[in-house]
Amino acid sequence: MPFKDIWQQYFPSGSPPFTEEDLEPGSHVGKVFIITGANSGIGKELTRFLYPTGATIYLAGRSQERISKAILEIESTASTSGTRGILKSLHGLDLSDLRTVKPAFECFALQEKALHIIWNNAATFCEPGTSTVQGLEGHIGVNAVGPFLFTTLLVPFLQAGAKESGQPSRIIWTGSVHIEVGSPLGGIDFANLDSVKTISTFTDYGVSKCANLFLAHEAAARWGDQNILSVCHNPGNLYTSIFDGKHHWLFVLILRTFLLYDAKYGAYTMMFSGFSEKITQAQNGCYVWPFGIIKPCARADIYKAIDEGKAKQFWEWCEEKAKPFV
Repeated sequence: MPFKDIWQQYFPSGSPPFTEEDLEPGSHVGKVFIITGANSGIGKELTRFLYPTGATIYLAGRSQERISKAILEIESTASTSGTRGILKSLHGLDLSDLRTVKPAFECFALQEKALHIIWNNAATFCEPGTSTVQGLEGHIGVNAVGPFLFTTLLVPFLQAGAKESGQPSRIIWTGSVHIEVGSPLGGIDFANLDSVKTISTFTDYGVSKCANLFLAHEAAARWGDQNILSVCHNPGNLYTSIFDGKHHWLFVLILRTFLLYDAKYGAYTMMFSGFSEKITQAQNGCYVWPFGIIKPCARADIYKAIDEGKAKQFWEWCEEKAKPFV
């Protein structure tokens, strides 16, 4: 794996090809979006950028209080002129507990008939020893199995969104440079997949992000003929609230100065994945580098694993884990 591929993902060159300037006010009136983890970080920045487009945006997450606070902040700081979107709370979605996923879906289903884009943005970075409520390793449960269950429930609404708009609906999965630098040979070690606790934060996080690349490929294969595009992206190396209070201020200052970009740049990647016309059926299942470059993951062994059926195997593993909660 060339060092330059890692360097390019940590330090993208050039200007982002898709920014808030490419979103015309009122351009998405009537569209419905879901963003998980939208009450903070890049999810909130994306919501802020989408608000003037007039779309109905569901902020999905655990805390009603935090989501309401984010909605109030976005609404109160927006321009008083022009189109405004509709921001709605989809609280109670705790991806570490699969029992909460269907109720969140049902809450959405009672209010809407179609969905045009879902950004599976929420994620966790766990300490060793972490498990989900259902006994899954913390990263794989929250970052992959939870989004898998939520997304599969929403497929009929994505189909309706594509039919209504005449354009493909999109599913956005979240990867990371940790796919390249942290995951084992082949991306996922299936022998350890049923581990009930986090063993290595670095490795297990990388596995969960490779899992999303696998899910993007398999979703493209299964739902592409239903006018649904599936994309996995690495938003970039970004400063978010995950760093607050967890590291010495000097360490965080060094990171922000030399390594981490503002959260809005992650939102630029998310907007590219959600709206760029460069992503067509021909690129269904593609991977996107920061801050909007369509380019495969730099690990050839991972694509070899996909060709050998490992993405399908992982999808079926997720189905088994999610089945009791459908």
